[in-house]
Amino acid sequence: MINLKSTDAFQDRHIGPDSHETKDMLAVIGVKSVDELISQTIPASIMRSTPLALPAAESEFNYLKELRKKALKNKLYKNYIGVGYYGTITPAVIRRNVLENPGWYTQYTPYQAEIAQGRLEALLNFQTMVADLTALPIANASLLDEGTAAAEAMHLFWGVKNKKGAEFNKFFVSHLCLPQTIDVVKNRAEILGLEVVVGDHNTVAIDNSFFGALVQYPAVDGNVLDYKTFTDKCHAVECYVTVACDLLALTLFTPPGEWGADCAVGNSQRFGVPMGYGGPHAAFFAIKEEHKRIIPGRIIGVSVDAQNNPALRMALQTREQHIRREKATSNICTAQALLSIMSSMYAVYHGPTGVKNIALRVHTLAKVLQTELKNLGYKLSSEKIFDTITIDTNSDKHLFANIQTIAIKHETNFYYSCNNFVSISIDETTQPEDVADLISIFAEAIGKTAYQADVEKIAASLDIKVERTSTYMTHPVFNMHHSESNLMRYIKALENKDLSLTKSMIALGSCTMKLNAAAELEPISWAEFGGLHPFAPVDQAAGYQEIIHELEGYLSEITGFAATSLQPNSGAQGEYAGIQVIRAYQKDIGQGHRDVAIIPASAHGTNPATAVMCGCKVVVVATDDKGNINFDDLVAKVEEHKDNLCCFMVTYPSTHGVFEDNIKDVCALIHANGGQVYMDGANLNAQVGLTGPGFIGADVNHINLHKTFAIPHGGGGPGMGPICVAAHLAPYLPGNPLIKTGGEKAIHAVSSAPWGSASILLISYGYIRMLGAEGCKKATMYAIMNANYIKSRLEDQFPVLYTGAANGRVAHELIIDFRQYKHTVGIEVEDVAKRLMDYGFHAPTVSFPVAGTLMIEPTESEDKAEIDRFCDALIAIKGEIEKIQNKSWDATDNPLKNAPHTVEMVTAENWEHQYTRQEAAYPLHWVRDGKFWPSVARINNSYGDRHLICTCPDTASYA
Repeated sequence: MINLKSTDAFQDRHIGPDSHETKDMLAVIGVKSVDELISQTIPASIMRSTPLALPAAESEFNYLKELRKKALKNKLYKNYIGVGYYGTITPAVIRRNVLENPGWYTQYTPYQAEIAQGRLEALLNFQTMVADLTALPIANASLLDEGTAAAEAMHLFWGVKNKKGAEFNKFFVSHLCLPQTIDVVKNRAEILGLEVVVGDHNTVAIDNSFFGALVQYPAVDGNVLDYKTFTDKCHAVECYVTVACDLLALTLFTPPGEWGADCAVGNSQRFGVPMGYGGPHAAFFAIKEEHKRIIPGRIIGVSVDAQNNPALRMALQTREQHIRREKATSNICTAQALLSIMSSMYAVYHGPTGVKNIALRVHTLAKVLQTELKNLGYKLSSEKIFDTITIDTNSDKHLFANIQTIAIKHETNFYYSCNNFVSISIDETTQPEDVADLISIFAEAIGKTAYQADVEKIAASLDIKVERTSTYMTHPVFNMHHSESNLMRYIKALENKDLSLTKSMIALGSCTMKLNAAAELEPISWAEFGGLHPFAPVDQAAGYQEIIHELEGYLSEITGFAATSLQPNSGAQGEYAGIQVIRAYQKDIGQGHRDVAIIPASAHGTNPATAVMCGCKVVVVATDDKGNINFDDLVAKVEEHKDNLCCFMVTYPSTHGVFEDNIKDVCALIHANGGQVYMDGANLNAQVGLTGPGFIGADVNHINLHKTFAIPHGGGGPGMGPICVAAHLAPYLPGNPLIKTGGEKAIHAVSSAPWGSASILLISYGYIRMLGAEGCKKATMYAIMNANYIKSRLEDQFPVLYTGAANGRVAHELIIDFRQYKHTVGIEVEDVAKRLMDYGFHAPTVSFPVAGTLMIEPTESEDKAEIDRFCDALIAIKGEIEKIQNKSWDATDNPLKNAPHTVEMVTAENWEHQYTRQEAAYPLHWVRDGKFWPSVARINNSYGDRHLICTCPDTASYA
């Protein structure tokens, strides 16, 4: 009998090993079934007693068909809301070749720069674009959103002014800043004990007690204000000025750097990235030269490789949280690399003239609307504008209500502020006929139903002036790729320099580089999801709301918690939100003095950095020689700090790759002494369906949707870090000043948009719906099986550093130790990482959490053949090390020390090495098939930090 229903199960596409491979792999591990392996790996005391209550799995076809129905529930009204989010046109060549291209979206953060030159160049273009448009010399490679970028600036300048030990704690924020930005800044300030003074920049009395100020340019009401006098007044008392600005406006108006601003932040979304109901979008952060070594986020810099050729890499990495830990100035881990790449390509495609022409068209249409609103008798609060006109209806509440009614009738959205003002923002998608329709709406609101305007004629009569006199985007890259053919080839040339999941597995421990299935990603390009404004009325987003509420429920069920917030738009942001919620709860019950965070020495670097950002003192607890939390030390530290214990931050399974048997005892100890347990979700891929933070005893955890739930890493972002909480913490989940969300006692917003980067929630939603309860559990089991298979294959070759005490199993990742080779033959783990590139692999996580080691996480998505190739490569490298040990190869001139080998190196006329070209380039027979060539040789990191160049160099410098 033929089965007439689809038998195409998504789990068979997502999970790598088939039944035959599974049998072979289990034999190598030494168990009879995956269930037996799991019973030997996870403590029985924390196993779930009931299966996941999730919907049954759907095929890709049926899932997309049902999702389309939900998409159609979203109403795509004409949006003129603005307030930091605008309609934009994503060039099809960028959408197809970057956003929808796994060669770009499956890349990892570019720590291994030799195989990441393509995205590094695109990110350098982004930095150059931002630096040019803001007229500030240094820009980073993106931040999470405009609100958090402003908060980062506040935090930075607080540190700068207070570095001598004095206490300057006032931060001025203009009342004309975006409301969501003000709320995010208040969140950060409150936890740090800073005083935010919101007011009028014209009247505020800035004195020496202020360390910084934030203004909006153009302002939220559309006014393009002159802040030069205010900036001078601030500088007179050592108060640093940050400007939240609009990149498109900066093509026409004097940029902040030219009137003295110390820092510029904002959102690059309108450079070709859909609104997506809030994100993801790439924020930018530009600053004066003297602050370059404390700028938050990633910076791409120019260096040289071993052949003295120009090469790019992440500069000043010693600033990063995983190195600085509790001394870090920011907990930023990844940001929004994929979106900054899209925005940079938008600038490359349009060039300075094209971008300026877009700005001029937007500005002219806005001026037409402004002119006609005046002619209709409206009172305007904005005179000198770029794209936004604000109508003052404060004295006429009937007119205010009438405008809303008529606008909705015409399926049009404006921004209605709480003080009865109406704002209309024009964007790149606005056409002359749209402006005519707008004029008709406002004419109808005052009873002039027959009023018509000739937009083209009015535009021709306007005197449009461009204030900006300085040039920008003059580098050749912005002036030579304006045809689709040229841009397509440029994008492809950069893509081909990078190793992504399209080439081979990326076994990065603690990073979970699993399959990002095409069916999961397809819907993010649908207009019904991409075209929605985050502050559109909720009833226009019924499809999104269904998905959001269902996903919140799924994540709560998976983790064993009572409630979920999807607002945090990165893992680090999720950590921050989680500790904020804990502190808000403790303050509410009269325990606000609790400010000690106990953190294991093995914790991810974001943990201590986050704790300090949240106003906590960090106390480190040791780990024992088996990699577990030293329970005796923990007991002693808890006893010492019990009166002030805020929380214990723990990763589970640990970053050492083991399930610790006494985790419930750890949680009970913390609770018995008044603290809360925060569980880092970095390793949730080893828990789903088998156990969960709530079952273990935690109070809150964040989830890296870009790890466990299949959102791509995008070369360094986007990510999502929702938090799931126990019932007593649910009232404090973060809110938003414009859209109701969060708990009844919500903390201030942690991200600009109500549901963070909402459009990529679709990916995790699809992952859960297509795998279903059984598939989600099976994915976890196979992630653990694959890791234990690698352990079994490699443990005779390399020491495996930590395993479970009872059965010698690892969780979903393992650590192999290379430290002995440094002392015996001078080979360091970095040499192994670079040599893996010659075999076509990205290195596992290097020297974390233990220096001199590799942490390997294969995920469930890789099949036996690919895992075997990876293991064969490491075993072959072990053989190469032995050749150095037995003197067959020189200690300094060998394939490991010279790796990676570029095509130029192995085809050079002269070859003076003891090893052959064949050994350099094709060390195993299968490497020839689709050989991936690194585009540069090993990069000189210290040179790049000593000679810091963070914008596109002059073409002559490449000579």
